[in-house]
Amino acid sequence: MSPMNPKVKCTPNQMRVEIPISGSTRKVYIEGLRDYPDPACRPHTDSTGTLAVLELDLRDVYRCAVTRAINEQTGKQIYYQTLVIENLEEVEGSPTKQEVRETLHVKCSIMSVRNHTISKRNVLPAGFHEPEEIEIMITNSTTGRAPEPILGVGVRQDGKLVTGELNVSPGTPLQMEIFLDKVSAPIYGLLVTHMQVTDTKAQEETIIYNGCSVDPYLFENFNTVDGDFLAAKFRAFKFPESTYVQFKGTVHVCLDKCKGVECSDGQIGYGRRKRAISTLPADPNKIFEITITSFIKVSSDGNEEVYKEEEKIYNNNKLIVGNQMTDTIEKKLDSNCKLTDIFTSFQTRHSTKPSAHKKSSN
Repeated sequence: MSPMNPKVKCTPNQMRVEIPISGSTRKVYIEGLRDYPDPACRPHTDSTGTLAVLELDLRDVYRCAVTRAINEQTGKQIYYQTLVIENLEEVEGSPTKQEVRETLHVKCSIMSVRNHTISKRNVLPAGFHEPEEIEIMITNSTTGRAPEPILGVGVRQDGKLVTGELNVSPGTPLQMEIFLDKVSAPIYGLLVTHMQVTDTKAQEETIIYNGCSVDPYLFENFNTVDGDFLAAKFRAFKFPESTYVQFKGTVHVCLDKCKGVECSDGQIGYGRRKRAISTLPADPNKIFEITITSFIKVSSDGNEEVYKEEEKIYNNNKLIVGNQMTDTIEKKLDSNCKLTDIFTSFQTRHSTKPSAHKKSSN
């Protein structure tokens, strides 16, 4: 069994991935989580020393960034993840070895169990007789099935899509992109309905609610041109007790395009609504609901002493945002203070307001 063909075993609660390794294997990890410290997201070597085994909990897909797609019509659940294998291989004509990275895409599907009751009834009228000769007409028919969508999540910095673990400073301008694979893109459209940001521990805030940004200065509205590629600009920020920021989102996948959202500027897209509503209206084109996860490592990058000093003052009740060109803003949060208040205060302190959101294209 080659590294590009790992063995995947699935139950409703767990995805177990077994990857053959050798003496040249340096590291096996989940893409984007190379140094992520959670043991549940790191493979272990089996007793033989020939397999790297990764056991992912499907009851909590956000923990290790497992993507889950639910077919709303059939109830089928699809789980997938991307792994990376780093190997040291000999280079012909050179005494040194070269690092080679292999990317593995693993997937498992679980069908829902639905109870069906079949009853047989006598519905033929009394005295019914079947004719001796039956005329049979055969027609040709073709049934096609739409592909199962594969969703990608990426972060772009300075116009370049970041590969591997993203490590930035507070205030760094970034762009999050959510997109369909090439096969699914011509068939489906996307809509991000909800997104939360956490410190991977106890603190959590909502940044997208019912398809709308809670505060566009923190995280702009997702925008699109053709419906199958979404993009939103934001600035890196962090919680005081963790260097990792986790984004947890819910995405609707619809045939052709998802219904647009009415924006405050009149745009029909993926922005702020004019009126707050408790739930999004049902979209008849919705086929799949997909949960996505993305991690960003945010470090102090030379301002460590400032952050440490402020942490002593504010303890656990602050969130660190930054302005790369000016200073670091740290505001205290209490039970009555929301994330929106932090960035409203930040905007008031700076005369320059963020520019209007522009459409992004792939």
